[in-house]
Amino acid sequence: MNFQLLHPRDQLVAIMNRIYHNGMTTLSGGNLSIKDDNGDIWITPSGIDKGNLTAKDMICVKADGATQGPHKPSSELPFHRAIYQLRPDLNAIVHAHPPALVSFSIVRQVPDTRIIPQANRVCGPVGYAPYALPGSEALGDNIAATFAEGYNIIILENHGMAAAGHTLLDAFHRLETLDFCARILIRARTLGEINTLPEPALNLFDHRHNLLPEFVPTAHSSRERELRQQIVEITARACDRHLMISTEGVVSARLDDSSFLITPTGHDRLTLTVEDVVLVRNGVREAGKTPSRAVRLHQAIYADNPDINCIMTAQSPNVTAYAITAANFDSRTIPESFIMLRDVPLIPFKTLYTQPETVAKMVSLHTPALLVENDCVLVVGTDILNAFDRLEVAEYSARSLIDTGVLGQLVSIGNAEIGDLEKAFGLV
Repeated sequence: MNFQLLHPRDQLVAIMNRIYHNGMTTLSGGNLSIKDDNGDIWITPSGIDKGNLTAKDMICVKADGATQGPHKPSSELPFHRAIYQLRPDLNAIVHAHPPALVSFSIVRQVPDTRIIPQANRVCGPVGYAPYALPGSEALGDNIAATFAEGYNIIILENHGMAAAGHTLLDAFHRLETLDFCARILIRARTLGEINTLPEPALNLFDHRHNLLPEFVPTAHSSRERELRQQIVEITARACDRHLMISTEGVVSARLDDSSFLITPTGHDRLTLTVEDVVLVRNGVREAGKTPSRAVRLHQAIYADNPDINCIMTAQSPNVTAYAITAANFDSRTIPESFIMLRDVPLIPFKTLYTQPETVAKMVSLHTPALLVENDCVLVVGTDILNAFDRLEVAEYSARSLIDTGVLGQLVSIGNAEIGDLEKAFGLV
């Protein structure tokens, strides 16, 4: 789906639905706008339930200040207008109060995105705007002045956040990614010291090893069509379950001994269609499509592990908190966690980018989950649902482990009991 072909009214409704239903704002909080090619500003209304907005509720503000629509425009219109005046390259703005980012705003800190390369690249530098009365010209001046310094996303002191972009989807991606990053940081701070990446390490993310030679498929089997649909559905489900977000997470599935399907790079996960999924055959990509940056890693895993039929990577907040700290992720907590995950190794950050064959030899159905320093959790499975189950178990296990810290000392399942599990469930 080409989101940009939607009318601005429909774009505003779609993104506000994501923000509200993902718990990033309340019934009365937050506002969005789009600057049209002719200079009109389409903006969400003031005082209308954010959980039930329709296209008819949206307001068009003309250059002369005249408004069209059934409601008053958002009370924060002054800062939207001020940003557009100072940054003519920006065409969309989102403002919301995600709890994790509000937490940062009220301790007057900016989330450090250097914990994960993807977050760092999506958000860019994060700015900070001083407090002023909501809806006031002073607040508009403070926010616009910060954007004028070149930031595309900022924390609003004792208020929330604002993000902007060339499109509304760009602006939302920055909001969602920074919020995800903030939630990971908050969880990680309960575990210990947080590790960040220096610029040379972050630069590894910018590689273009996914620009494989191209080929034009001549036919699409029923099995391929089925897998394409399953990948689209499970990616959306992962987003709904807060295991992935619009900008982060990769799913692939083996088609046969020489080919697999994988999600594309740089594509909004919730607007993914079966046509967007990329076929890779014998190291060659489907023409006109760019697979995930992790395509060579997935290719190496499938080549080395003929019993693995699905691979997923994600930055789910709780389990990724372990990837950015030195804390030990202990899967020996309840039987399900150990049965599904086994012991979970932590591998160095660079290995994922520079030594895919090494990672391929570390992972198997006997070691089906890996943590990658400052990057992700990687899980594999016999099929898509099996891998997704492991991803969910990894995130839920991590959440239980972190919450244990406020209750008391963790008591793991003993070695004898682990031995019994291994025998009973054929894990040896």
